[in-house]
Amino acid sequence: MKRGRLLLILGIVLVVIDQVIKILVKTNMSIGEHFNVLGEWFQILFIENKGMAFGMSFGGVVGKYALSAFRIVLFGVLTWWISRLLKRGTAGDTRDRVPTGVLVGLTLITAGALGNIIDCLFYGLIFTESAPGLVATWGHYAPFMQGKVVDMFYFPLWTWPDWVPLVGGDIFFEPVFNFADSCVTVGAIYLILFQWKFFSKEE
Repeated sequence: MKRGRLLLILGIVLVVIDQVIKILVKTNMSIGEHFNVLGEWFQILFIENKGMAFGMSFGGVVGKYALSAFRIVLFGVLTWWISRLLKRGTAGDTRDRVPTGVLVGLTLITAGALGNIIDCLFYGLIFTESAPGLVATWGHYAPFMQGKVVDMFYFPLWTWPDWVPLVGGDIFFEPVFNFADSCVTVGAIYLILFQWKFFSKEE
């Protein structure tokens, strides 16, 4: 179970990093406030979203409850799946042992899911409302499962020339996202690109 402990530590570290970044942004910046990190192409821009990753929204209050419940179920399924995969090859044929890369990729996705779950479940209970010109403090702004997700990473890499059809004048990559979103995205891309053979063999 050594791999299991290492994966647990990895997951905890990722969630802690995500939450530290979000709390620092939430308690030190107002909505829409930003500053440059590396020129103008990498900025910290504080926004909040009520729904899905990368600033997307989903169905009002009812949709928010549904999305929060879905995230909790997804987190439970991923945790169960990882624990099940860890047991393979431990008491018998070691050829059935699941590659560590598969487990790391799934742990990234699971940790990212948990990071955003924490925002949805608890941020409304422990912080006051953020607004333009108003920095949040410890308090309350929404009921359980109705908290907003804190986003801050912004990469406006370039603006399309006006003459480009459909996208002329638009920023190439407009979504603002957080560390948890990054964990989910990196984990998923890694599994698709480098571990697809494992999943193609799974029944």
